[in-house]
Amino acid sequence: MALSTRIKGSPTAPRISDEALRPFVGYSIKRAMNVIRADLRDVLDPMDLRMITFSALTLIGDNPALSQAQLAAALSVERPNLVAVIDELYGRGLISREKVPTDRRTYALRLTTQGARLLARATEAVQAHEDKLLEGLDPDDLATLRRVLADIERNGTERS
Repeated sequence: MALSTRIKGSPTAPRISDEALRPFVGYSIKRAMNVIRADLRDVLDPMDLRMITFSALTLIGDNPALSQAQLAAALSVERPNLVAVIDELYGRGLISREKVPTDRRTYALRLTTQGARLLARATEAVQAHEDKLLEGLDPDDLATLRRVLADIERNGTERS
């Protein structure tokens, strides 16, 4: 079944067929991710969070004393690009940065009480977002999807 797309903002414009792109798994993943990202933005905006800041808070919460370098690696983000995220979270009082006594250049990141509270609220909202998007999917299909996505990630990681 070919899907088609109407040009945004133009209800009378003809539908554009993307049938030639649909056989590409990457294209389908990107289209699905666009839907997920747009919905997630609506969920996180009221808490003044983005996907990257939510992800960073989650990893810091699950891994107290995580370094910025470890966080950057876990998020697959260049270390310099993560600095703005860390500065934002720190500036909002959501995380603390403590010098590591054995390495003066490294900071251990931890959630503050305020950060933990916000993360709990955000996690609940993100779970509801996922539940809504995945509604109706068979649990076995969902498990297969997660396994296949992990396989794709692993294959890409092993090649680089």
